Amino acid sequence: MPAMDAVDTLGHHRQERYHTYRGATMTSEDAGGTATPAEPPARRRLVLTGISSRAWEHPADRGALTALRELRGFDDVVKAFFGMWNERGFRLSYLAGAIRVDHRQYPAVYQRYTEAAQSLDVPELPELYVQQSPFLNGQAIGLDKPFIVLPTASVQQLDEDELRALLGHELGHVRSGHAVYKTILMILTRWATSISWLPIGSIALRAIIAAMLEWWRKAELSADRAGLLAGQDTAASLRLLMKMAGGGDLSQIDTAAFLEQASEYDGGGDVRDSLHKLRMTLWSTHPVPVARAAALRQWIDSGGYQRILDGDYPRREDDATASVTTEIKAAAESYREEFRRTQDPLVGLVRRFGDGATEMGEWAGGAAGKARAWFNQAGEAAARAARGDQRQDDGTPPPANGSDAS
Repeated sequence: MPAMDAVDTLGHHRQERYHTYRGATMTSEDAGGTATPAEPPARRRLVLTGISSRAWEHPADRGALTALRELRGFDDVVKAFFGMWNERGFRLSYLAGAIRVDHRQYPAVYQRYTEAAQSLDVPELPELYVQQSPFLNGQAIGLDKPFIVLPTASVQQLDEDELRALLGHELGHVRSGHAVYKTILMILTRWATSISWLPIGSIALRAIIAAMLEWWRKAELSADRAGLLAGQDTAASLRLLMKMAGGGDLSQIDTAAFLEQASEYDGGGDVRDSLHKLRMTLWSTHPVPVARAAALRQWIDSGGYQRILDGDYPRREDDATASVTTEIKAAAESYREEFRRTQDPLVGLVRRFGDGATEMGEWAGGAAGKARAWFNQAGEAAARAARGDQRQDDGTPPPANGSDAS
């Protein structure tokens, strides 16, 4: 049975739960002004009560996270060590040079923020800051007490639904605990630089970093799903990715054409294009926007999004019993499915080579068997000659020298 409640766009439903959010349901009267009637809700979203972050995590992301979470005390050590230094400094820098969002500062942004948090049933809001920046994105920072930072470009260029999706994306990062493991990646990157003079150590460390960057890219796909669940508006989530790719003027871009780009990016060109894509993404933290849009669309089409809306999702209360083996198997299966589904020329070549290699193996095995039989026969003949055994294979003696067999 779905364990969900409906919430309108002004967050009036389930107010008692969200009194911990300062101003989440405040009216102008609460803020010291004259009471004004609330606008009627434009649409209703579902509150995904008790939802676990495992519900939106990409299988490859979830498998890595579950394995790391099994290392008891690991998170605490990382948080304690880096929280003493970096986190305090980060927070102070934003407290000094950015705007902290609440019901008094950027109240419209704060309203979208509380709505996204309600849909994801977030028990406590991280602090939210807006900082002057021309880049359309957002980020979640911190270990022990994460907070979220939005650039002014996101506030200015996104409509309410797109902004809600972006805030849900960042809340997804926070709820999944991505900040802790991204910090580990930053540490490893610094180590790789410091020991670059050691060829073997540097190569091994770079291999680990490349693997963790692959996890990071999958973590972004997870957060995209969280953003969709927060806003529950597929068009808005796709528009957000389109704006990240090409700016805020939607009159100049088209969703269908953008998804066609994604298809062409996946399967167009030849092996040379595939190698260029590999070079572009290998050391990148984020998948390209068209690939993110395609991945989100595939998740929607697979029914995963609708199942969650129907109430079929893992709960936080069951997180402690999540199986590492099961999650890792799911991650492996997701890669196999991605390998089967993609139209990338290089992957297609690998698939064909795999089939050809099987046929080549069968052919080589047969040829080796024939060669082995031939060498056995030749060896037996040589052995007989060496010991003076002049009998033929049928057991009869050979004819005398210079005579016919008649």
